Amino acid sequence: MKNGRKITGGKYSNKMRKKKSYERQGQKRIIKIADDKRKTIKVRGGKFKVILLSGKSINVLAKGKTQKTEIKNVIETPSNRFLARQNVMTKGAIVDTGLGKVRITNRPTQEGIINGVLIE
Repeated sequence: MKNGRKITGGKYSNKMRKKKSYERQGQKRIIKIADDKRKTIKVRGGKFKVILLSGKSINVLAKGKTQKTEIKNVIETPSNRFLARQNVMTKGAIVDTGLGKVRITNRPTQEGIINGVLIE
């Protein structure tokens, strides 16, 4: 039998090693409805990422045209119903706008803007 292996041939995981800096998780970001607030952070490879901290406008795709409108309220969030009560915007959340109900189609924490598609 080989040393450091299971009987099936699989490796034992190494619990002694700490996480490398590129393996660590980033800080959890929550996007609420307020005036637009963005932050630029440095990421791996010397590049920069613009993240959204709060926002109140959304780019809505409706009938082949994109329109910018204001967000009134978060109606529901499929990942966690408690996030909708706190007006936290995530991917897949359904928000109420001037045009109607809109589903958020992107990850605002990663891109710095909020995009959505009209549902009705």
